[in-house]
Amino acid sequence: MSIDTNDTDAVSNEEKDKVLEEVERRRTLQGPAVVLVSLIGITFSAFQLWIAARGRQIGATLPMLGEFEIVSLQQLQVNAIHVTFALILAFLLFPGSEGDGFVARRLSRIPSAVRDRFGTDHTLSRATTRLADGVRWAAVDPSRDRITPVDGLLIVLSLWPAYYITTEFDEEIQSIPITGLENARAVHEVYPWLEPVASPLVSLGIPLDFSLAYFLGALGILLVLEATRRTLGVVLMGLVASFIVYARWGYLIPRNSVVGALSIQPTSWDSIVENLWYTVEAGVFSTPVSVSVRYIYIFILFGAFLEMSGAGKWFIDLAYALTGTRKGGPAKASTVSSGFMGMLSGSSIANTVTTGAFTIPLMKRSGYSPSFSGAVEASASSGGQILPPVMGAAAFLIMEFTGTPYPDVIVAATLPAIAFFFGMWVMVHFEAVEGGIGGLPRSELPDVSTALRTGWFYLVPLVLLVYFLVVARFSVNRSGWYTIVVIVALIAVVAAYNERTRLPLLGSIAALYLAQVAAFATYGTGLGDAIRGAAGLESTTAAYSLGGAATAAASDLGLIAILVGLAFVLVQPRGDSPLLELDEAVDDSASKTATIIGRPALARNTGYRFGTFVLKSMDSGAKTATTVVVAVAAAGVVPGVISVTGLGPNLAALINTVSGNSVLLLLGLTGVASIIFGMGMPTTAMYIILIAMLGGPIEDIGVWVVAAHLFVLYFGLMADVTPPVAVAAFAGAGVAKADEIKTATTAFLLSLNKILVPFAFIFSPGIVLAREVDGEWGLIGWSDVADVGFFLPEVVVPVVGMFVGVYALGVTIIGHQYSAVGSGRRALYAVASILLMVPEIPLLVCENALALVGMSVGLTGFSVTFPLRVIGLAILVALSYRNHSRLPSKSAETSTPAAGDV
Repeated sequence: MSIDTNDTDAVSNEEKDKVLEEVERRRTLQGPAVVLVSLIGITFSAFQLWIAARGRQIGATLPMLGEFEIVSLQQLQVNAIHVTFALILAFLLFPGSEGDGFVARRLSRIPSAVRDRFGTDHTLSRATTRLADGVRWAAVDPSRDRITPVDGLLIVLSLWPAYYITTEFDEEIQSIPITGLENARAVHEVYPWLEPVASPLVSLGIPLDFSLAYFLGALGILLVLEATRRTLGVVLMGLVASFIVYARWGYLIPRNSVVGALSIQPTSWDSIVENLWYTVEAGVFSTPVSVSVRYIYIFILFGAFLEMSGAGKWFIDLAYALTGTRKGGPAKASTVSSGFMGMLSGSSIANTVTTGAFTIPLMKRSGYSPSFSGAVEASASSGGQILPPVMGAAAFLIMEFTGTPYPDVIVAATLPAIAFFFGMWVMVHFEAVEGGIGGLPRSELPDVSTALRTGWFYLVPLVLLVYFLVVARFSVNRSGWYTIVVIVALIAVVAAYNERTRLPLLGSIAALYLAQVAAFATYGTGLGDAIRGAAGLESTTAAYSLGGAATAAASDLGLIAILVGLAFVLVQPRGDSPLLELDEAVDDSASKTATIIGRPALARNTGYRFGTFVLKSMDSGAKTATTVVVAVAAAGVVPGVISVTGLGPNLAALINTVSGNSVLLLLGLTGVASIIFGMGMPTTAMYIILIAMLGGPIEDIGVWVVAAHLFVLYFGLMADVTPPVAVAAFAGAGVAKADEIKTATTAFLLSLNKILVPFAFIFSPGIVLAREVDGEWGLIGWSDVADVGFFLPEVVVPVVGMFVGVYALGVTIIGHQYSAVGSGRRALYAVASILLMVPEIPLLVCENALALVGMSVGLTGFSVTFPLRVIGLAILVALSYRNHSRLPSKSAETSTPAAGDV
């Protein structure tokens, strides 16, 4: 049973898509353009799935011929293809101009100015008008519904640099670091068939003998900047472009000026283009894009497959089944489900809209205001990107940039993430207590046991993902590939499963698995090769042990399930599939495509729906990844420039100088910069740029590198809900039909945990379960837990203080606990929250004040922070007692939070 959303605030798929397109400024395409975009997106996903499954060797295995290789790609080539796919989709999905921008508005005034000057019938006026109409037709898309000729030109140009890198790698690209970019061959030398055209032009003085590698490198960088402008706005594009300009002319900064530390050595354009385009060590194709190729894309695709399988809707149903009847249940369910889906999607905006389409109407219906409903969804969705094990792909970036094992990253991130969602839970509860908001009737909610019985299999991919990454310690790429195979296998089995088929279906899978085990145990190879070996067509290898055979066969279980499930579906294409509840987007696509090909009845065919599910997931994953890939490609320029110019140490020195070597001021400046630079950016791009600029100084203060990176991530995510940009909050307001600024302000307040919690784990590394031993940081072990003298003061006390402080902060923000809290007492709750979570903040302020008068005193030891935490707890207990005692007995009975309510 799904949640009953029978109310006027329900959000349709069309409304949801419209809100998402408005926030992201994405095109609404129709007809052949949709097919083109989908085909490119599916191809993009297929390429990435191949990389995840087989690596950089492109080939195939044919019967009787064995395995053969078509091409073996280098990392630079793979990265170039990866970025080129994203550029093409960006030029297709996002308009270059809608005619309302700064430049477009001023250019549009030229025809009228010419007519005013020369008259309407003047030749120049008519020519100017026709030229303006032509430019508008070629480049402007005011309705965001068509692909312009300029888009087509940019797509063709995008293919050229990638084609050059792919085809000329051995002859040209490898020699560039030795001979220099300026000495690379000219265009007619690379493509001899252009010689008859190029020679006459060169003889006329037209310079066509320039380096083709230089030209294509510069072209590629400009295309990345244009794609960045379209997908992410002028701010990020301008920031990246300013770094490129700085790399060329930063030497002009006077060394004796205030910002003299930013002065660099002179660099030529050849060197800049070479380092930003033709290496994987710096620039566009550097570590960020490599991480996207290996980690980010595959997990975006994993999230798309999971969402399209119906897991997103099922998890929302389960959350409502568990909490929907409680006080403020709809908002609590939204907090849980949105956090979960935000963890997978990696996009605060997309998750706010897609999950919010279900959760926001139900919150409004239960009594929450529209702005509060939209704010809860936006805050929880942005918080999902700090929630292990996926963290919206941030976990993999942190792993790559810090060199920390993945299990250590997610263990460190767990307690702070739980604290954030605990704070969200507390705040929506207090809002419900204040507004007398109850839950939904049980009759309108799914039954818990029924939901678990009909959808438990959706949890299997997540459990296996954690197993692959943490227990089996597979590579991230391999783990992502296996979990996608698991999802497809589960849906294939579910599509074929009903009362009539369950025994033969499951029996066939079991039989084939046992046959595969027997083949490995007998011939040392899979069933197909074993049959050929038994027939003498192929040699066999050493037999596996029984345990080894079972393990080896288990890796093929997903493929076995897919093949068996599809066989049953093809035999009974219209068979009943009671457990199959794919996402509405899949069924909509199945219906539309079946109608287009003139066979609308196919939309009800189980096999057709299954195929649509696979292709729609690949298409959706590619569209979601487009912005992320463009962002990481552009963001890679910033650390590239910093490393190439040697700016890093100078920048760190400047930041330390500005902060006056104050740890508190340095962290504060880093937090503010993270919010500012993070506005309107995807999490990945924000993280890469901020770590490049600010990561070094934070690490230099002596904290664990993972904690420093999490600090930047937390503050950067605040940008999604911080006015005036607050893209996630505005998306929530669009779904909730609420005031944007009010929604954004509320979302910002609900997310304040993302400001105090990072300070807490920076000053108390025990919160991220870290300890420094002999100058080396790492996670605590069982011996550390057994060391009571360390574990209690350094881990237990800060963790308890963090959670109790989050509770106090919730009362401060909502202004209600058992009864209303006045402004004066709210200030005291805020003081209690700070003392409980981060007593180091007031102590460092005191240290700095004493330092100004020449007194150097260390106040942040446990002997001082622990009493302050005790004082904070005493303040909270006293305030809570007084607040509770203000309730009349009858009111207390109905409003006091009971264990079952919270």
